Order: sequence, then C-alpha cells, then structure tokens
Amino acid sequence: MSVKECDHHKGRKRILFQRIFWAIMVFLFLVLLTILLIWAILRPTKPTFILLDVTLYAFNASQPNFLTSNFQVTLSSRNPNDNIGVYYDRLDTYMTYRSQQITLRTAIPPSYQGHNEYDVWSPFVYGNDIPVAPFNSVSLSQDENNGNIFVTVRVDGRVRFKVGAFISGRYHIHVRCPAYISLGNNGKGVDMGENAVKYQVDQRCSVNV
Repeated sequence: MSVKECDHHKGRKRILFQRIFWAIMVFLFLVLLTILLIWAILRPTKPTFILLDVTLYAFNASQPNFLTSNFQVTLSSRNPNDNIGVYYDRLDTYMTYRSQQITLRTAIPPSYQGHNEYDVWSPFVYGNDIPVAPFNSVSLSQDENNGNIFVTVRVDGRVRFKVGAFISGRYHIHVRCPAYISLGNNGKGVDMGENAVKYQVDQRCSVNV
C-alpha cells in the first residue's frame, strides 16, 4: 500500500514540475515576443554624429616628444528615432593622433534629445606639453613639416533611451570622427584672426553604442 502511495506522489510531483517548466517557457516566449514586437514597431536607431568643422588655435610639436595644441570642434548630433528619446548623461570630447590621446578631455553638458531632434556642440579641446610616444613623435614632426596632419575627434560617454515613460539603463557610446587638417598657408582653411584657422570638415562619424 505504501509503495502505491509513493508512486502516486512521484507522479503528481512530475506533473507539477512539467507544468512549472512549461509555464516558465511560455513566460519567456511572451517576453521575447514582446521585445521583438517593440523592436519591430519602434525600429531603434543609434544617434548620428557629424564633425562640421575644426578651428585650430595652436599646434606646436617643436619640443621632442611633447605637443601643445588647442582646437575648437563643432559636432552635430541627431536622434533619428520617431518614438525614442536620448539622454546624453555624459560626453567627453578629445583628440587622438595615431590612436594616442593628444589633448585633455572636455565635458559636454548633459542634455536630452527628443524625437528627430538636432544638437550642436562646439567644445574646446586642448593640451599643454602632452607627452607623445617616440614613434608617434617622429611621424608628428614629419606631418607638421609637410603641412598636413590626420587626427581623430573622439567622443566617449553614456546614454539612456526613453520610450514613453520607460527609461532604459545606461549604455556606453563611442564616437569617432576623422579630420584631415592642412597646416600653414595653403588656402584650405579660413583665417579667423589671432592665428586661428577654421577648417570645414563635414565628416560623418562612426558611432558605437
């Protein structure tokens, strides 16, 4: 009699476990289906960035392995989404040469970007006597003597996305904007006075979120 009761209880437990298992599977399926439907309806797209221009105020690599530079960059950002807002919680702008940072980081004030809205920022990025790796210092001196230099404007930070009343967690954002700058009096920049030269770039940036 006791054996039959044990088999009966085992059968009930097995049925209970099966029901719990299938309930979990159905719940996960509904969650994934909801995420898929939200993605299909909203079609989220990462922000786009364009480097509009670069104004050069100072660029001096005369000291061995040290660089002093001062730039003002103008960046345009657009939120291409119709139903998603973007919170820029933190954005830091700086310059690199051959993957080496050559200026200090400049913070862009936090902001919110609504649906299909544009923002334009014009931060100054600069560095005084920034150490440059020896192998980069040689290339930098050569480029300066040739009157042409290729740098990258970088923006790193964190963003959040807003859908209705829902606000997502923070995501890292990395923006890379290549800029080709012609030094000296070669007519490719606009003289702004006081040794400042503005270069029109209009370069689309790569964005990773």
